Amino acid sequence: MRMIAAALLVLTAAAVPACAQHLPPFGGPAPAPSNFTATLSNNAPLVFGMDVEETSRALGTPLIYVSGRRGNEIYLTFRDIGGSGLFPHKDRLFLQFRKGRLAGWKADWGQNWMWR
Repeated sequence: MRMIAAALLVLTAAAVPACAQHLPPFGGPAPAPSNFTATLSNNAPLVFGMDVEETSRALGTPLIYVSGRRGNEIYLTFRDIGGSGLFPHKDRLFLQFRKGRLAGWKADWGQNWMWR
């Protein structure tokens, strides 16, 4: 008898649809993003097409020129992503500009080249 009751309970639970999020009303505003995306380590407030000043302002750090001709430069910035209390952790972020606009970026999580 208990086996049958347990089986019916499992079947009933499986038949109920799981809804993690409700859909917005048709034509209504989209729901706000969850806090999960705000806590990701790879979220950068960058948008393709930004100029150098906008990019520097969005990241909150100065950009350091690395190479390239005028308008097609590569810049570097160091992002402070925290770390432990004993060892601060700064990641390098390379930014590629084409025709003065942000065309791509690459984070470098490699080992510190000064200690090789």
